[in-house]
Amino acid sequence: MRVVLAEDLFLLRDGLVRLLEAHDFEIAAAVETGPELSRALAELEPDVAVVDVRLPPTLTDEGLQCALQARRDRPGLPVLVLSQHVEQLYARELLADGSGGVGYLLKDRVFDAEQFVDAVRRVAAGGTAMDPQVIQQLLSRRAAEDRPLERLTPRELEVLELMAQGRTNAAIAGKLVVTERAIAKHTANIFAKLSLEVSDDDNRRVLAVLAYLDRGR
Repeated sequence: MRVVLAEDLFLLRDGLVRLLEAHDFEIAAAVETGPELSRALAELEPDVAVVDVRLPPTLTDEGLQCALQARRDRPGLPVLVLSQHVEQLYARELLADGSGGVGYLLKDRVFDAEQFVDAVRRVAAGGTAMDPQVIQQLLSRRAAEDRPLERLTPRELEVLELMAQGRTNAAIAGKLVVTERAIAKHTANIFAKLSLEVSDDDNRRVLAVLAYLDRGR
């Protein structure tokens, strides 16, 4: 699996390269600026891009904007964005096209090698990998703005958070120490209360939830 990595801090960039190579990823390019990232994504056509939000020369949202442009040029390009803090606007912008193959992780997650590598693989496969803190803040914002979310029980909200992270019913059941059948019932209730179509496709299910959270902007 070929990766283009963009991170301006040398030590972190080098560490990520070593980590990904140790898990059988091929590093097609490891760059430190926005222009370098744009060229690498256009010329190398990687299987997945791992991108820091803030890159030179602007050190604002250069990395995110390069990744978004690359997804417009090559729809469905898998992109995992790394950020120092939860920035809801960036998360919403990344999710705006409603397609899969996207992720948003806080940099702290990088130090959990297993979790980080799993996120890269999930995004590369067309899935969604969202940091729990990002999901929690998005849910909190929607709770303040949307009445439909208030129809959910505390347990359903908990299940929704885990769903939005990209977890399967089996994984949610394991996390909450309940049966998979119970989670299937909660999932059906969530979609019914939010007027969302029930789907057995886990990726489409997550994207539908995220689309709901992002609407009404």
